[in-house]
Amino acid sequence: MNPYPPILSNLIRKLSRLPGLGEKSATRIAMYLLKAPGSETEALAENIRQLRNNIRTCSICFHFTDEPVCAICSDPARDIGQICVVESTADLLAIEQSGAFKGRYHVLQGVLAPLDGIGPEQIRLKELFARFESEKISEIIIATNPSSEGEATAHYLLQILKDHPVRVTRIAYGIPMGGDLKYTDRITVERALKGRQLF
Repeated sequence: MNPYPPILSNLIRKLSRLPGLGEKSATRIAMYLLKAPGSETEALAENIRQLRNNIRTCSICFHFTDEPVCAICSDPARDIGQICVVESTADLLAIEQSGAFKGRYHVLQGVLAPLDGIGPEQIRLKELFARFESEKISEIIIATNPSSEGEATAHYLLQILKDHPVRVTRIAYGIPMGGDLKYTDRITVERALKGRQLF
């Protein structure tokens, strides 16, 4: 028998579907919302409504925005010649938080995964190639994840872009800061050695 009223049970069930939340975390959040001031829960509900109604993808790079063009694409200080190709907005945000990249992005909104029926038409590759006609691109930085799908997408991009007069680079992978070499997997060690630099 469920100890919670149906409305509360329904909320817990919906919250537990969110990524990274299990039933215990969802229950804690639901209990917090139950005790929170009405103004706080109303503000949260309004934010969720605005999220659904006002957030869209940038018409240039496909990052999330509430304007037709995102803040990164409309920033005149960004290097318009460099485009970093990422799988998702989460990857874009990770790079932005590093502060190491001052160019612009292209969010593929996925990766090639033929076994799941995801081919070049299902991700934002066509839009990336269209940018070559409207922008003066000098370098494409491929920053897909080191998964089999990410690698397949990177190789596909490399094959297509080899006929364009553009420099194509791939972000390096290696041993993380604070990592221990003896606990690092073979592929990461191999990539670290291949991507070694002069010291």
